[in-house]
Amino acid sequence: SPAQKLIFNRVNGKKPQVLPQQVSATEECYTLAHEENVRFIYEAWQQVEQQLDGSRSGESSCGPVQYVEKTPNPGLKNFVPIDLEEWWAQQFLAKIENCS
Repeated sequence: SPAQKLIFNRVNGKKPQVLPQQVSATEECYTLAHEENVRFIYEAWQQVEQQLDGSRSGESSCGPVQYVEKTPNPGLKNFVPIDLEEWWAQQFLAKIENCS
């Protein structure tokens, strides 16, 4: 006998919602515009760092100025910056462990 066909009726005659597929961290796709933006920012930041290094060694009297607070905020006395790369790695590993 031939295989039976499964028929699914729509609820209230509406099409089912199609959810976008989640892209995993290893499958991220970057557009050419995104890569150009990243390259531009990276190169501009490299120039700023070189100019800062030059102004510290006395090569130039003008250029970028690094901001330093004259009176530090006492509320930030114990502030510890987060290592974003480490945080993302921990999130990634936790997600893998939860899926297993």
